[in-house]
Amino acid sequence: MSAKPSIFWPSFFSLLAFFLLIALGTWQVQRLGWKERLIAERHAAVTAPPIALPKSLAEAQRLEYRHITATGTFLNDRELFLGATDEEGHAGYHVITPLRLADGGVLLVDRGFIPEDRKSPSSRAAGELSGEVTVTGLVRLAPNSKPAWFIPDNSVERNYWIWVDIPAMARADHLDRVYPFYMDADATPNPGGMPRGGQTRLELPNNHLQYAITWYSLAGALVVIYIIFIRRRLAERGAAA
Repeated sequence: MSAKPSIFWPSFFSLLAFFLLIALGTWQVQRLGWKERLIAERHAAVTAPPIALPKSLAEAQRLEYRHITATGTFLNDRELFLGATDEEGHAGYHVITPLRLADGGVLLVDRGFIPEDRKSPSSRAAGELSGEVTVTGLVRLAPNSKPAWFIPDNSVERNYWIWVDIPAMARADHLDRVYPFYMDADATPNPGGMPRGGQTRLELPNNHLQYAITWYSLAGALVVIYIIFIRRRLAERGAAA
């Protein structure tokens, strides 16, 4: 007499896979709620009236993406260059310029994007604003450390920055009393058109609902396949009896 086909291990692994797929779908539903709250908070911040310059990192953390206005003098000879691409994928830099305020403090201002061939200040002299200026933009927070292990280190010697590191930038520029946050300048045109401000990417991708539907659909498909399998296996067992 031939051995009856076993259904234990197929059932065990099918059940394990089913719960894993359900867990992944539920995780995406939770991520969906988190992302929707984040989008709502960012929208509320961006559309709120301008506020005074935060005085501390703790205050700035509560006010990220709020509009602020700062008045001071750009230290154009101490520009910092953050590697970036524009909306069309062209390589270039974000120009981060220290702004010396009336109280002696320094606010780093991301003035916007320039193409690679406009890195030299002489190629965009009209945009090298002198004297007292007033700049409006968004409160931005720098990461506490390198955002991910695979991201290259900043090249301080070449003045080529991969990510914003305010303490390191302050040391490289020999600046003190630097604010622990920075500003993304708004889209107000600069003389000569460079740098191009308003580069903050405010739209957040939100595909979590599609991901949740995918995982739940796979769980449903697994159930159907399992039922078909079990019916066939039971039929084989009956034939072997």
